[in-house]
Amino acid sequence: MTKKQTNVAVTTAAIFVATFMTAIEGTIVSTAMPTIIGSLHGVELMNWVFSIYLLTNAMVTPVYGKLADAIGRKPVLEVGLVIFIVGSCLAGLAQNMIQLIAFRALQGIGAGAIMPVTFTIIADIYPIEKRAKVLGFNGSAWGIASVIAPLLGGFIVERLSWHWIFFINLPVGLITIALVQFFFFEEKQTRAVQIDYPGVGSLLVTLFALMIGLQLLTDAGSRPIAFAALVLSVVGLVAFIRLEKKASDPVIDLALFKNRSFVIQNSVAALVSGFLIGFESYMPMWMQGILGLPASMGGFAVTPSSLMWIIGSFLAGHLLVKWSPKHVLTIALAWLLVGGIALATVPVSTPFVAFLVIAGWLGLAFGLIITITTVTVQNSVAQSEIGVATSFNTLSRTLGQTLMVSVFGIVLNTHFAQGVAGHAGLTTDMLNKLIDPQTAAQLPAHLLPTLRNILYSGLHGVYIVGIGIIAIALLCNLFDVPDKLRSRAAGTKTAHARRSAAQQENS
Repeated sequence: MTKKQTNVAVTTAAIFVATFMTAIEGTIVSTAMPTIIGSLHGVELMNWVFSIYLLTNAMVTPVYGKLADAIGRKPVLEVGLVIFIVGSCLAGLAQNMIQLIAFRALQGIGAGAIMPVTFTIIADIYPIEKRAKVLGFNGSAWGIASVIAPLLGGFIVERLSWHWIFFINLPVGLITIALVQFFFFEEKQTRAVQIDYPGVGSLLVTLFALMIGLQLLTDAGSRPIAFAALVLSVVGLVAFIRLEKKASDPVIDLALFKNRSFVIQNSVAALVSGFLIGFESYMPMWMQGILGLPASMGGFAVTPSSLMWIIGSFLAGHLLVKWSPKHVLTIALAWLLVGGIALATVPVSTPFVAFLVIAGWLGLAFGLIITITTVTVQNSVAQSEIGVATSFNTLSRTLGQTLMVSVFGIVLNTHFAQGVAGHAGLTTDMLNKLIDPQTAAQLPAHLLPTLRNILYSGLHGVYIVGIGIIAIALLCNLFDVPDKLRSRAAGTKTAHARRSAAQQENS
């Protein structure tokens, strides 16, 4: 019987489609969020729509990575796609903010498989010399989505209903499943599947308690609960580390943390991803709430970022051949810092075109940083550990987004509360209406300048925090070793030597 061979071109296309689905999901939700707030109300719950998706994504990512190494990439990716599609359809049927948040959680469980497993498949079918270029090509899905999503999202929320922004994932997801099923083949895995349930459980408690604690810090009446949740997250982290040291097949191999580059690259990825979620989530709110632009134009504010991301990804492949990841990241992070400072200091009257320039500037840095950190992390482990390493890289990025979207929510809600309290006659509901241009027309004209200044103050605070995040990432990168990427053979030997040393130390 002839062994079926993977069609590399079609499999790459399937990965591209899966990435496109994830990319268009994020952009359309950001574009439609002001309209959703105007329809369902609850601006104070807005960040939960993003953070719950990221939280459930983060919690299951290590499990998917372990399963991908144990039973294969194909079944794990297909199960994740099915869960994502179901979650999307249910989110489209949501009738209130609580339902939307719950179904976004299900979406996140499915999405937790898409990014790490697709990146792992790229590592399987392409050598290190071509991988950065393929990741750059795959990153172009974000650029295409950034152009299509604002138009499509704006059309949907203005002519149909925001509920339909989630239904578009159904046909795209089904196409992806079909391509993976019929054109991607891999050898059947013989490893026994051992899920580290205590480790997964303690990780879940740690992440969930941490997010709950951060969310409740802004409410004075809930601060005792918030501090209790933060303490629980610390206890959960300690328990997780102890359990992983004893586990025969840990969900996250703690020996990986003996590799300095592995730790630093993931730390940089987490911090930059945290800044990225703030930029993408709140920029449409700025465009619609302060500039009064329609939903489609609000989404276009981040389009140059996605387009320049592609260029940054391709540029990363060329630069890594000549320089070490540390040197390239230093330049990229400095470039990102300049863009972050510009975003945090522009006045309330800044025109739309200026944000397009800033978005393009930031996008080039995002493309460089995310591509470099992904390739470097994959190259630092053995072939048998690529799935786990890639999933941890994705977990780091998702965790950075999860934590920072909560921090940004604290900053924004604090500014909103202070602004409303400082002006008689203003309410939070007025800010809900201001964020959606369609409902902003219902507000008294003499209150609009004050409300826009309150919104500007909150967004201004968010991006000032963003500057600090980038600065910390730049500082972390200074401690990395200035080594060039090794070939897969050399990387495998080094990883095996590291793992053997760790085993001898434990014995």
